[in-house]
Amino acid sequence: MSPRAVVVGPPGSGKSTVGPLLAAELGVGFRDADEDIVATAGKSISDIFAEDGEPVFRAMEAEAIAVALDEHDGVLSLGGGAVLAEVTRKRLNGHVVVFLNVGMAEGVQRCGLSTARPLLAGVNPRATYKALLDARLPVYREVATIEVDTDHRTPEEIVAEVGRRLAESVTEGAQ
Repeated sequence: MSPRAVVVGPPGSGKSTVGPLLAAELGVGFRDADEDIVATAGKSISDIFAEDGEPVFRAMEAEAIAVALDEHDGVLSLGGGAVLAEVTRKRLNGHVVVFLNVGMAEGVQRCGLSTARPLLAGVNPRATYKALLDARLPVYREVATIEVDTDHRTPEEIVAEVGRRLAESVTEGAQ
């Protein structure tokens, strides 16, 4: 068993919104790796970062993703930094990975500079977000089989494009 699609992207790209809508469109289940981590840890991601540190969170994340990739056959959404782990990138090989790309201005606006996002908390969240995008963009593109720009588009428009691109990739694979 493996997911029909794995959704990746930076904070504010729409993973938590588009993922469930895409799953509904495809008639499959939705699973969020971050929700799996929270359920296993019994505390929020912000609390894991604050109390245990980022390395502990990343180890939990890599394990949660490994389990989800084995167990789930619908749409799986990963946390924004999940692709930074080499082990996770290797595990994504052979899966359909949808990269929801978002520009800095739109991403910052969508995040609302929320303190609920541990990596954006700090003195200059805009600079932090830009550095995060700059560092992660090549990694998202490395794992992606489909890339969709989400700026100035509704979740429904994004889902429609992802659905179309998934159908195209299935058709191309059958030839």
